[in-house]
Order: sequence, then C-alpha cells, then structure tokens
Amino acid sequence: MSTALPRLVIGAPASGHGKTTVATGLMAALRRTGHVVSGHKVGPDYIDPGYHALATGRPGRNLDPHLVGEDLLVPLLLHGAAGADLAVVEGVMGLYDGKLGGDGFASTAHVAAVTRSPVVLVVDISHASRSIAATVHGMATFPSRLAGSHLRTSDDVDVVGVVLNKAGSVRHADEVRRTLEQTLGDRVAVLGVLHRDDGIAAPSRHLGLVPAAERADAAAALDRLAAQVAERVDLDAVLRLAQRAPELAGAAWDPVAALRNPLFPWETVASDPMHQAGSDSFVLQARPRIAVADGRAFTFRYAETTELLAAAGCEVVPFDPTTDAALPDGTQGLYLGGGFPEVHATELAGNGTLRAQIRDAVAGGLPTVAECAGLLYLCAGVDGAPMVGALDAHAAMAPRLTLAYRSATAVADSLLTRAGEIVHGHEFHRTRLLDPPTSPAWDLGPGGHEGTGTPTLHASYLHTHWAGYPHLAARFAAAAARAEPHPGMHPGMHPGMQRSRVVPVGLAPVPPATFACLPAEPLRHHGDRETGPGLVDLAVNVYDEPRPAWLDDALAGADLGRYPDPAPAREALAGQHGRRADQVLPTAGAAEAFGLVARLRPWRRPVVVHPQFTEPDVALREAGHRPHHVILTAEEDFVLDARRVPADADLVVVGNPTNPTGVLHPAATLRALLAPGRLLVVDEAFDDDGAETLAHDHENGLLVVRSLTKIWSVPGVRAGYLLGDAETVAALARQQTPWSVSAQAVAALVACSTPQALAERDRRAARIATHRAHLVAGLDRRGVRQVAGSRAPFVLAEIGEGTRIALRARGFALRRADTFPGLDDRWARIAVRSPAVTDALLAALDDVRGARTGETAATARTD
Repeated sequence: MSTALPRLVIGAPASGHGKTTVATGLMAALRRTGHVVSGHKVGPDYIDPGYHALATGRPGRNLDPHLVGEDLLVPLLLHGAAGADLAVVEGVMGLYDGKLGGDGFASTAHVAAVTRSPVVLVVDISHASRSIAATVHGMATFPSRLAGSHLRTSDDVDVVGVVLNKAGSVRHADEVRRTLEQTLGDRVAVLGVLHRDDGIAAPSRHLGLVPAAERADAAAALDRLAAQVAERVDLDAVLRLAQRAPELAGAAWDPVAALRNPLFPWETVASDPMHQAGSDSFVLQARPRIAVADGRAFTFRYAETTELLAAAGCEVVPFDPTTDAALPDGTQGLYLGGGFPEVHATELAGNGTLRAQIRDAVAGGLPTVAECAGLLYLCAGVDGAPMVGALDAHAAMAPRLTLAYRSATAVADSLLTRAGEIVHGHEFHRTRLLDPPTSPAWDLGPGGHEGTGTPTLHASYLHTHWAGYPHLAARFAAAAARAEPHPGMHPGMHPGMQRSRVVPVGLAPVPPATFACLPAEPLRHHGDRETGPGLVDLAVNVYDEPRPAWLDDALAGADLGRYPDPAPAREALAGQHGRRADQVLPTAGAAEAFGLVARLRPWRRPVVVHPQFTEPDVALREAGHRPHHVILTAEEDFVLDARRVPADADLVVVGNPTNPTGVLHPAATLRALLAPGRLLVVDEAFDDDGAETLAHDHENGLLVVRSLTKIWSVPGVRAGYLLGDAETVAALARQQTPWSVSAQAVAALVACSTPQALAERDRRAARIATHRAHLVAGLDRRGVRQVAGSRAPFVLAEIGEGTRIALRARGFALRRADTFPGLDDRWARIAVRSPAVTDALLAALDDVRGARTGETAATARTD
C-alpha cells in the first residue's frame, strides 16, 4: 500500500533562522489559496504546533523518533495528514542537529530521510551575503557518513529550495541570490525573500515562544504573516517541489489498531489484575468520562493522547482550571497535561473551589495522570501561590532550564506503568520541586528518581508521547472505566439513556467502551464537544475559509478601552433590513437571544419545533418553563405542518433552515403560525442565501433571530441580533444585561452590514451550495439516506448505528444526532467542507462499511 502526499520539510542551518515564521506562514498562505494543509513539527516541541494549528485549522502534530520510534514516523505523518492535500513539516534546530551523542538521530535530516521529504532551508542572511551560498552548499551536500549512521546515502536528505529571511534590502537579497545561483545552479531554488519585519515575530519568555492560545493578537499576526509570505514567496514553486515527494509506503497510524498492538493488546490491559478480574468479555456500562485540563495554563498535549483515549472508549471533556468552578459532571479520570501554571498561578490559585474538589477527588482515588504542569498544579504551591495540594510538595522557579531527552524506567507498578518498563520521553521545564514526593514514578539513571506513581495517580515532569506507548492510554482508560464518578459529579442519567454491550474480546470493531450512553445533558451538547485534537472537524458548522481582511481589521480596531455602545450596530442592521433602529436588538449571539425570550413573559404553553437547535429548550427550562415539543419525523421529511402546533401555544420557536435537518420551511408556512397573543420566534442563524427569510417582515408577534457566527467564522465574538416590532424589542432590551454585546461584536455587526459584506456573504453562500452538492452526490452514490434539499451548511444523513464512532476512530468528527429530540444514533450531521475533505470522509465511510461487511462474512462462516 502506498500513498501520495505532497510534502516539504522546512529546515535551517541553526535555530533562530526563522523556521517557525516561514513554516507557519507557508501553512497559512497555502490554506488561504484553498489547500487543506497539515502541519507537523520535528521534535517534542508543543508550542510551534499551536501556531501550526492556528494556521491550518487542524491539530498540529509532532514527528519525533526518540519519543515514538523511527517506524512510526511515516504512519503518524499519514495519520496527521488524513484529509489534507499537502503536509508542511517544520524542523528542529539545525538541519543535522539531533540528540546529543546520537550521530544526528532525531534531527530534521533524520525525519526528512525516513519520510522521504524534500527539504526547504530558511536562512537568516542579515549578517552575511556571499557566504550564504557556502552555507547552503554545505547543507545540501553534507556527506551521509557525517550526517548520521541512520542515513544511508547523501540522497537521503534532498535540499531542494531556500527562503532567504531578514534581508536588509533588495540589493542585499539580490547579491545572495546571484551567488547561490552561481554556486548551486538550479539544484536549490530560491523560493522567496522575506525582509526584516519585527511585526511578525512572536513574543518569547522563559520556555520559548508564547503559545498561540495565550496571544489575543495571534490570529491578526498570522494574517499579516500569511499575506507577506503569499506576496514574497513563490507558492506555485513551493507546491511543485512538494509534489515531487515520492509516495509513502505503509498505512496510516490508527489509534484503535495501536491499542491492539500484540506487544500491548487491549485484551491484556482489560484483564490486568490491577484493573479487572479476568474474563472473556470486557463489559462497560457507560463510556468513562476523562476530564482534560485545557485553556491558557494547559496548552501542552500531543493530539494522539486524546485520540487514543477516545479509541479506548473514553469521552474526553476539556475544562479550564483557571475559570471552571467544577470538574465536568461524571468525571471518572483526570488528565492534567503540560503548560505554564507558573505564569497563570494567580488565576489557578484564585479558583479555590475547583482546587479543593480536585484535591478531594485525587485523594479519593480518581485515576489521575499529570505531566509537568499537571504535576505542579497538584503540588501544595508554586512560588508561594497555593495550588491543589494533592501532593505534599512545593515548587519554585529554577535558575536554569531543564530541556533533555530521557530514557526512563518505571520504578514500580502504578496507574500507567509496570515495574521495569522503559519509555523514552523528554523534560522541558524551568521549575523544580523543593521537597519531591515519595513513591517515585521513574528512574532516570544519572538523573535520579522523579515523579510519583501509585495505583490511581501518575505525576511526573516527564512528557511521553502515547502513540509510542499506547498501553499507557489503555491502562488509564481501563482504570477510569471502573472508577465511580466522584461524589458531586454524577452524570444524572435519565432512564433509557444508557446503553451497554457485551462484546467478545477480539471481535469488536472498536474497544467496547466506545458504545456509549448519551451525554449527561443532551440538550446542552453542541458540535464543539465532538471535535478534538487529531480529528477532521465535520461537527462544527462554522465556515471554514479565513475571514475577510476587512472584517479582521474591524475586529482589531474595536475600541476595548470603553464600554461598548450598540447604537452603531442597530443603525447598520436597520439599514440592511429596511427597518427602524428600534426594531433591532444586537445580542451576544443567538444563545443570549433565546435567554431573553425565555424571560420575556410568563409563558403558558411554549412550543419548540424539533429536531432543532436545543438552546431555546435549555433557556426555557432555566427560566422555569416546561416547553412542549412538536417533533417532525423522517417519514414526513421533517416538513412542518402548521396545524400540528397547538392552538393555545403563546410562544413558538422554529429554525429556518433547521439545525440539524437543513430543511427550509416556506415563509408562508411560518406566517401561518402567527396568531393573536402568540410570539413566533424564527431562528435564521443558518439562512445564508436569504431564501424564505422573514427578516424583512414587519408583523407584530414575529421575532427573527440571526447570527454572524457561522457564515463569518467568528464563534468567539458572539455576535447576533433580533428583528421584531418595536414594543417587543424594547421589552427584550430591558431584560438584557448591560454591555452584554462586546465592542468587537458591535464592530462585526457594522462591518458585515455593508454592500461589500453582503456581496461576500452571497459568494460564501454559493460556495457552500457547491460543496454541499458534492457531499450530497457522494452520499447518494453510496445509497446513504439523507434529508433532501438541505439549504444549510450541513447535511443530516442516516449513516447507521455506530458508524459515527467508527468514523471518529478513523479521524473524522461528525455531530451526533441522538441529542436532538426526535433523532437517534443512526443519524449524524455532517458539516459541508471542501471536496477534498469530503472525499476523505467518504473514503473513510467506505472503509468502515467494508470492515463491517468483512466482519459479517467472517461471523457467517464461523456460525
């Protein structure tokens, strides 16, 4: 089996030449030209992949032979690039610099050779001119006997191009270019020249670059960088070089298959006496819920970690220790990854409620894994700031950075390890424990003992990449599956929600824990809960192209130094819809609008037409109402008959087009729902093309809800608005929290109401329609039933029970449909994406169907 994957490795003569700048800029610029780009990083670095993720819209990935072994480099590259048409791999240090004493092992050259990837050099020319040619010549012709014993020939490292960085002037760059051409001819192409520009440099601190997740200006800086790279680098030439990469042999890494590795099979872990009495079947009553620390303080985590947990049957739920008051409901396992607790110590210390809960949970035996920052967070304090206190230890900043590859031996049996097992990891921290805990986790040889390991806790400075050691994930999942939800965190399941299956070991298409119950609160389950590191996002309906420059400029120019004034937005929206300003109310997204409606009156018979967006239901329940449901069915193609709405309903909420079915109800059908004493609320959040809109209707008792979130790709801004009669709008405004609509939301509402914006909206709607047609045609060819005539940026398809989970295991996140009243697990909502992404999904669907056909045939033969 071989796979064609255009790809390039971005290397340099040494650190500091601008690899991250150029690699990230190339990813962003190529994405803006319509390519689906996969970003990768040589080495253990967590920060650069964060910028790659921002540039590509996909998880950043790491390729490190020390952490995972040489044999996994190609499979992990193929896995990370699933659904992409191009991979860009950022190197580490100098091209031939690897593990000290390892003869270039784990260097950029090593990874480029194993993955047979062409190399483009980034060279800082700020302090030289003609000498640059000598440097590049040496890089391109360095003999393999010196490059490393793992490189077989000089052809293993194929330097094909160079980007000149930090040029002082055009004349300076021309001198370098001319000398390069005289020295290397057309063997190494000069692809572009970037000049000195401090505006595109990322800020640094004690552990390197500030992570993208901590920078409010990261997106704007990336846009500037992408524009510069697109202007000054020959992207067509870059693509031609990437397309020269030979096909890669072998299959992509699969987390499900990894858990069945014969060295560490799932069956062995499942029957491990540390976790479960041996049996012929592995029985779980529900998916164990793993709470994963997220947010600005915990940004270090390999994408494959949560992929393995999901493949092992866990439900991964992120939470932010700086802001969340409690762990997610029903938590049965806790994963605290790396990050910067020392930088965010004030916020972490200030969240005393969560700290106390975690302390009690860990003491009570909640299975917990903590790496580096997680270790510090569990300590009693960091530099005097109080932390969780689950470990009787204190940490403080150290005078020197600890940065090293490690080989570690497990000291004793623990939650993750068995005595004597060896793993390869790395340390990356500038703190130290003043009073290390007992029961160490690792023996680092000359480095001494480190961390702590018990049957329910594994905490250490050592970072490990679980793709290289999938049994660690399996053991953690198995422990969590048997753990009782910690007191105060029970999921509160309703009768009939929970499903269990007994699957003979070895026959299950995925580990049996995957067959799961509904979320604890189905009405609060949204598409963003489905996505995660390493998954192609087909669950969230946000438009997947970059925002227009004029919109980013408007957002960046919002005045954050004063309280926001929504008046300019009301005026702009009124002009757009031919209304008076007092008939318009800007809101903090559609969610705030439904909360305002729920509190508007003491509704006697509120009705929500389902299946549809569940937030109106949640808002009504929180306001003390008991909404009545009118449930449309697949047998009637989810078409609304106005006669089904109770005559005494005084509030009716309906989506148009409806989420998740995509059905667009005729305007006449909706107008038939208007009645004296009734408020009709029509949610037009997905009305991209304006067909059947009621936004221009002026009837009393009609309220239209609209949102900028989806079509303009601004979910973080929370910009929406209501349109209705002046009296109702004024009453809703009185319910609104002062300044709930931010200055950025006001700026976005104004910017997206101009003729230029409306023209761009129409272009986007047309693109969605074209890409939706491609998805529909592909499903049709496979005989997959779907709701016909979707006018939304998604399609509701009946893919079959368990198929969504199987696709997730293959790297594709779809929105589960069984949390919508009226639907079940046979259905899934699929977001419209580019044809390349859609084709990759359809290929995965074929694979799932083929695997099931094979299992059915095998079972028949056995029977």
